[in-house]
Amino acid sequence: FGSSIRSTASPAPAAMDPEDQRPDTEEEDEEDDDEGVDMPSPSAMNRGPRQSVSAAAYGAWNPKVEFVPPIFPKDEATTQRVREVLGCSFMFEALDPDDLAAVVNACEPMFLGPGDRVIHQGQDGDFMFVVMEGQLECYKKFPGEDQERMVKACGRGDCFGELALLYNCPRAASVQASSQCELLKLDRETFVHIVSDAAKKKRERYEAFLAQVPLLAGMDGYERGQVADGLRVEAHPEGAMIVRQDEPGDKFYIVEQGTLVAQKLREDGQMEEVMSYFPGTYFGELALLRDEPRAASVVASSPCKLLTLDRRAFSRLLGPLETIMQRGAAVYH
Repeated sequence: FGSSIRSTASPAPAAMDPEDQRPDTEEEDEEDDDEGVDMPSPSAMNRGPRQSVSAAAYGAWNPKVEFVPPIFPKDEATTQRVREVLGCSFMFEALDPDDLAAVVNACEPMFLGPGDRVIHQGQDGDFMFVVMEGQLECYKKFPGEDQERMVKACGRGDCFGELALLYNCPRAASVQASSQCELLKLDRETFVHIVSDAAKKKRERYEAFLAQVPLLAGMDGYERGQVADGLRVEAHPEGAMIVRQDEPGDKFYIVEQGTLVAQKLREDGQMEEVMSYFPGTYFGELALLRDEPRAASVVASSPCKLLTLDRRAFSRLLGPLETIMQRGAAVYH
C-alpha cells in the first residue's frame, strides 16, 4: 500500500514589486498548512547566523530582560476570528491558553492587493504570516533556471515565512497575493519566545517519521516538511470506527501508532477483512482521489494514533502521488 513519490511544480509568472517596502522584515517564506513552502538548503542553513539575531550571553553585566510581546488591540469579534484561524495551523497547536492569547494579541493585521509580493526568495526575514482571507502563491527559482515556478498555493489558515525564523536562514521562496488578502503578521521575537520551540520539535518529529513512510520515501526534506506542516493528530481507542463504508470521506490517514483493519460489507451481508494497517501505512485516499464514498470501513484493532490531512491539503500536497495510490485500489473490489 505504499511506494515512492515525487511532487511537481508549475511555471510561475514573473515577480512583482513588494507591497511592503521594509527591507528585511516583510518578505516571508511560506509554509502550509499548511505553512512552509520549502525546507532551506544545506548551504543556506550553513550560511551562519545574522549578527542582528545572534545568540547573546547573559550575566551580571548583561542581565536577561523578560520578553514582553507587542499588543495590537482587537475587538472581541476580531480576536475570535484570529483564534479560529490560528487553530487551523499546526504551528500553534501546542500552545497553552496563555501563550495563545499572547500570540493573538501580538498578531498585526496586514492587507495585500492582487500582485503584491510580501516576501522575496533569498532575503532575510523578521516576520511570519498567517492567512486570514484570500489566496497567495509561492514561487521558487531553482538553480540553473531563469524563471520562477509556482510551488504552492496558500489560503485561509495557512502559514508561511516561519522557516526563516525557525532556522535563521534566508527566505526559501517568494510569496505573492493572487487576490485581495488579509494576513496576520507575527514578529520574530514573539515567534522565537513563544512559538518556535514547540513548532520546530513537532516539524522535526514528523519529518523523521514521514521519511520512514514508503509512500513518501521519494520526497526531499522540503516536500516532507510541507506534508508535516499540514498534519493533524487523532487518537482513537481499540474498537473505534475511523471511517465507515459508503459514507463520504474528507480525510487521508497515515498510521503513526497502533493497528487497524479494513472491513468490507459484501452483498451477502458478511463482513470481510480486506486489509490491515500498522505504523507507516495509510488509508482513506480513494475517497479523495475519486470523490467517491468510502470503499470500506476501517476499525482500530488496538489503541492508535493517526496523522491526517484534510481534502484540501491532500490534493495540494499529495496530488502527484495519485498513480501510486491508485495501485492499491484493487484490494477493495
